[in-house]
Amino acid sequence: MTDVTITVRGEHEARVAPEEAVAHLTVRAEGPERGPVVEQIAALAAPLREDLAARKDAGALVDWSSQRVSVWANRPWNNEGKQLALVHYASVEITATFSDFAVMSWWLTDVAERDGVQVDTVTWRLTPATSKATESEVAAQAVGVAVDRATAYAAALGLANLTPLEIADVGLLSRSSDSPAPAPKMMRAMAMSMDAGSAPAVELQPEDIVVTAAVEARFVAR
Repeated sequence: MTDVTITVRGEHEARVAPEEAVAHLTVRAEGPERGPVVEQIAALAAPLREDLAARKDAGALVDWSSQRVSVWANRPWNNEGKQLALVHYASVEITATFSDFAVMSWWLTDVAERDGVQVDTVTWRLTPATSKATESEVAAQAVGVAVDRATAYAAALGLANLTPLEIADVGLLSRSSDSPAPAPKMMRAMAMSMDAGSAPAVELQPEDIVVTAAVEARFVAR
């Protein structure tokens, strides 16, 4: 039998418990005059910033950030189609990254009850070191799956000598110009959204981070 070219796809998936949680908050204020609104947003955001800075210094917080205050104004309309007086708005977004989920839960329960503070989402993630190691391991496992498939195909044809020719992420393997490339399957992480604005307590149920890898490989079997 002449040489046979075998092209296969290998996939692998791993589920890892999240190590960090990023809480996203928005502080809002509004009123008829710009000056008091700016002062109000500063008064609302200052205690949060001070608390987060103290937690970071004490080692109870991985990191935090706060954007500049955004200020704008518009003239709203009532139900009768009449344009009302000018209203000024101000907001600032704050993010805080925790490694202790219990501490974050208590903190969110507290800040969600404060005037002008809205808890938007909580995003779960791995540390950079764990993420890199997991991605490498999952990619290697995907290559192993591709090799096993190609070996099985070759054995079914009565061929025992398998030589790798090409391996690439999905969609990057060389192909004829008229062959459509499949959409790449990217590594992904699952996130949980929450709205704690009206809740007396915040319950967190983090889902595992799902890391996937897919490769295409081409072999020649003899």
